[in-house]
Amino acid sequence: MGKGMLYGVSLGPGNPDLITRRAWELLQTDKVWAYPIRNSKSESYALDIVLRSGLALPEKHMSLIFPMTHDAEKLAKYWLRAAEAVIEQLQARQDVLFLVEGDASTYSTFGHLVRTVQSLDDSVKIETIAGVPSFNAAAARLQMSLADVDDTIAIIPAGYGLDVINRMLDEFDTLILLKVKPLLDDIIDLLVKRDLLPNSRFIEKAGSPHERVVEDVASLQGEKVNYLSLLLIKNPNRQRGEMIRGCRKKPVLKMI
Repeated sequence: MGKGMLYGVSLGPGNPDLITRRAWELLQTDKVWAYPIRNSKSESYALDIVLRSGLALPEKHMSLIFPMTHDAEKLAKYWLRAAEAVIEQLQARQDVLFLVEGDASTYSTFGHLVRTVQSLDDSVKIETIAGVPSFNAAAARLQMSLADVDDTIAIIPAGYGLDVINRMLDEFDTLILLKVKPLLDDIIDLLVKRDLLPNSRFIEKAGSPHERVVEDVASLQGEKVNYLSLLLIKNPNRQRGEMIRGCRKKPVLKMI
């Protein structure tokens, strides 16, 4: 009979209409739902997306705590507990659906869970269901093209710091900054200096009922924003080297 399978079920960033058909089918089976929470008193954003789709919480479900901390030792303990709880279900021949906001392969808790589960039992079978990342949903909401023709694009957490952000603005046509809350004021100052505010857009909780879009990014100076927030920045003045252009010539198509 073997073990159950662990699924990373991507749900999109907030709008239940962005749940894929594959994820929707899995959610209507009798598999165990597992979903991340920050602490024992918090709610799960991923679970909320599913519940707003009209599905009810099944009898078989469990919350897994993944605290918001940079303490590696503390994180490892919680990842281990979560992995052990999942493995217990898998060994009981239960399939587990781990609910993920956005896409399970993009800055997702699912990646940490998978690595820990596999370190305990490398025979566990895993399937990742692709989903819509927050920045794609944000770009669609803003009617903003992230990349055209031979444009370059980078996606990083803002926590990398201003020096990295400043350098990447020189190297990429579009820069997507995730989780901008801690550095937002400093990022705004940098965009002012580089005259890039007119080409920047802010969005938080993209696709959810609490979505907020701000085109005048400077108006956010001094304001506390949600953790689930990002900036889309276009740099129309980026200088490109000849070598980069030469490497991106359109291919010549030949009739056979």
